[in-house]
Amino acid sequence: MEDLQDFLKDKKYKKIKFKVLKTQHLLIKATINNVKGSFILDTGASNSCIGFESIRYFKLTTKTTKTTASGAGAIGMETLLSNNNILKLRRWSCSEFRLVIFDLTHINQALMQYKVNPIQGIIGADVLLHGKAIIDYYNHYLYLK
Repeated sequence: MEDLQDFLKDKKYKKIKFKVLKTQHLLIKATINNVKGSFILDTGASNSCIGFESIRYFKLTTKTTKTTASGAGAIGMETLLSNNNILKLRRWSCSEFRLVIFDLTHINQALMQYKVNPIQGIIGADVLLHGKAIIDYYNHYLYLK
């Protein structure tokens, strides 16, 4: 019997390892504009995002927006947008990738209470939908096509 990995490989899916943190968040490594970072994989986040403090680090060009963000107990947070970025998760990539930029301080403070290293951003449902994602929670793999 063929296993999930072989089946998805035949369907041209790329396999990306993630780690489960003490907080039960899923940690995934990603590269934006050829710069590596640590991200939470969040199926409940509608958009992928990074914190304001990482704009220069990821070489982002930003523009203002009237849209506010909400989530993880915070609402009405000011945001910026960054278009035309290159996202890579191992061998899977997406060009012309859009990021929402907002204050991730509250998320990183919560992680630090558990002695977990801070993250630069969140990989959200926009990537999961675009990549036709399949998440193998048991074996800690994300598959993207």
